[in-house]
Amino acid sequence: MNFLTAMTKVGIPRALLYYQYYPMWRTFFEELGVETVLSTPTTKAMVNSGCSRMVAETCLPVKVFCGHALSLVDKCDYMFIPAIRSMGKRAYNCSKFLGLPDMMKAVIPECPLILDMDIDVTNGKRTLYQNIYSLGRHFTWNPAKVKKAAEKAWECHLAYYQQMFSQGLTPTQAIDEIFSEKGVGVDQETANSSLTLTVAVVGHPYLIYDDYINHRLIHRLQTMGARVLTPEMVDEEVLDVAMTKLVGNPRWTYEVDVIGAGGYYLEVKVDGVIGVIAFGCGPDSVMMDMVYRKAKRLKAIPFMCLTLDEHTADAGLVTRLEAFLDMVKRRRREQTCV
Repeated sequence: MNFLTAMTKVGIPRALLYYQYYPMWRTFFEELGVETVLSTPTTKAMVNSGCSRMVAETCLPVKVFCGHALSLVDKCDYMFIPAIRSMGKRAYNCSKFLGLPDMMKAVIPECPLILDMDIDVTNGKRTLYQNIYSLGRHFTWNPAKVKKAAEKAWECHLAYYQQMFSQGLTPTQAIDEIFSEKGVGVDQETANSSLTLTVAVVGHPYLIYDDYINHRLIHRLQTMGARVLTPEMVDEEVLDVAMTKLVGNPRWTYEVDVIGAGGYYLEVKVDGVIGVIAFGCGPDSVMMDMVYRKAKRLKAIPFMCLTLDEHTADAGLVTRLEAFLDMVKRRRREQTCV
């Protein structure tokens, strides 16, 4: 029995874990013969619509996600919003990821059927495979087809991360290279040849790559003369080692994006490190504080933390970036003169 029609579409919001897993998700659905519909980059209208549906205490990333989901309501037959509980042994996700499908069902009653696959690797491979097959059964009863789609998706995921690491690409650049026929990748050696400083930006991808909510942070740093490094440009095993040195065993999923990357870049002596967190996020505040304490102990690398919310203005952010880079340049000149 075939459940698909020529118009079957699955919506994927361009927010939260999109930056980590979009190539894998898209490959899985396309291998099953389903068209994926991606929301546009974040806009003011999206943020406003998301804020209008969520309570004020909700963190900015979830409000943004809600806005993206709202923009897809009339464009798809299904909405893919997985509940990702854990991606590592004894390491658990923030509650916003655990309850995301239920939140969206509650605040967007007009939403099409939500595919709320549960992902928790601590339950073992058997349970994970069963959940994958349950997701695939919305579109086919053929388990071999679902298995092949899952294998192709995992291969794409591994290639995606290898591409970012080997070529020094951000997720947005790597996604463009994978799915764009025009080949819009950047020649990193050429792009960085005229830049005088090296600044690492650490934090969750949904903060450091969403150009609307961070006011084009990476682009602004580059126009100010800084070569920007991000967590994806380092091998994951190296980040795991750096994280273990700083905090031991992780307690939160994706600690490597903050603690691992922050600890690594402080050790390799970049010119400066900028941490990005969301206002009101407890796990982010704790993790970034650990990076700050290490920077304070080393007394070698300037560190700045940027806190974002829906009220953050670009003027204030630009002023802080200019002041930070001026300090970094002055420190570098002093060290050169010694």
